[in-house]
Amino acid sequence: MVGASAVLLGGLAVAPAGTATAGGSAAAAACSLTAGSITASGDIAGTVITASSPIIAKRTTGPRMFSPGVAKIASTWTKTIGVGADYQVYGQVILNSTLYSGAYGQDTSGKPYTSLKSRGSGYNGYKVIETSQYWGKVFRGAEYSLRGDGVLYRYTPATKAVSRWPGYSAVKTMALISETPTYDTFLANTYGGALYTIHIPVDVRQSPVVKKVRTSTWQSFEHLVAEKCGSQGTLLAGIDKDTGSAYLYAVGHANGPSTLIKGLGKVPGSFADPVYYLHTAEGSAPLYGE
Repeated sequence: MVGASAVLLGGLAVAPAGTATAGGSAAAAACSLTAGSITASGDIAGTVITASSPIIAKRTTGPRMFSPGVAKIASTWTKTIGVGADYQVYGQVILNSTLYSGAYGQDTSGKPYTSLKSRGSGYNGYKVIETSQYWGKVFRGAEYSLRGDGVLYRYTPATKAVSRWPGYSAVKTMALISETPTYDTFLANTYGGALYTIHIPVDVRQSPVVKKVRTSTWQSFEHLVAEKCGSQGTLLAGIDKDTGSAYLYAVGHANGPSTLIKGLGKVPGSFADPVYYLHTAEGSAPLYGE
């Protein structure tokens, strides 16, 4: 059986030391996330963080895709595997003030490649870019961006519809925690230290719904990286660039101030890269943290 924290947090598989599991070990049952990153030199990197006790962090490095210092923020990057040796990891990134769609991987012969395609300029000062991909019976995708003045945008590729919502200037950063047929949800921290959910209906006639989760102590994180954990919970990493540190949290199904959050501790290793994002796999179970 999983530990008490897993029961309290909606079935999150966060295993304390010495806990027996059906799979044979606590670490095997524990949730994990991959915090992708872009180094100061322009290399792709990633750290797999496992919510075992103690927390395990394993860092890997990938190709050098960018010139040093030009990467500002990135969306989730998603891996898809083809036939044989080929695979691709794709996502979006802002380089200086231009938005790009990027990819890296290897072809069927095992030859590595990278690619970048400009999506347009004028992205100076943006805080967040993110892509929601709901892999249900019917695929649904949306692209989000948070401008420096607090205007939140959503672009829906299928319909080419653009929605625009002002009023988010207090948000420091945010991470996607839900992808459903009818809404997406972000978990956002503010410069003042509060933690909120931003529930965004797919219906363009409806406005986002904001709920306060916590009132203080969350202001130090420049990056939030979130992955699904259990049936309806979230494994969350908060990254403090000033100290090069990351902290791990198990977050129950979000419900305003009633949301259960358990601090799991400091993640071993250094987290000093300029850009962090979620690295995930195409076809993974949709996020359902709210």
